[in-house]
Amino acid sequence: MQISARADYALRALLTLAASDGNLVKGETLASAQDLPLRFLENILTDLRRSGLVQSRRGADGGYQLCRPAEEITIATVIRATDGPLASVRGRPPENAHYEGAAKHLQDVWIAVRVNLRRVLESVTLADVASGKLPDIVCELREEPDAWSTR
Repeated sequence: MQISARADYALRALLTLAASDGNLVKGETLASAQDLPLRFLENILTDLRRSGLVQSRRGADGGYQLCRPAEEITIATVIRATDGPLASVRGRPPENAHYEGAAKHLQDVWIAVRVNLRRVLESVTLADVASGKLPDIVCELREEPDAWSTR
């Protein structure tokens, strides 16, 4: 799985908001705190606002804040808001990918991949990441012998 810059930046900005205790945080502050390009981040924040994850207030005292508690926002929700479905095959849902002959069961593999992505990404909230108290499934997978090897 490849995590896009949009999803990565969105998560980093939202985690900064989660750590702000509900206070409004300016876009410039979010960008600076995570060393993100401001213009790109502003576009991402617009998408997050449209998705109902953040709200914004204009003006000197304005800024951004989460629309709901960090405990209710999963990593999966953020990725879907920035990039669309967690898993797709040539831009379509895995259940719509049909194969013939020797490749017939490839669809089953893509479905299984999506299930496992969901299992992890839907179980982790912004609050989990911000606090460092990750769900057991993440801790267990992180400790697997080959978890940290690049292949």
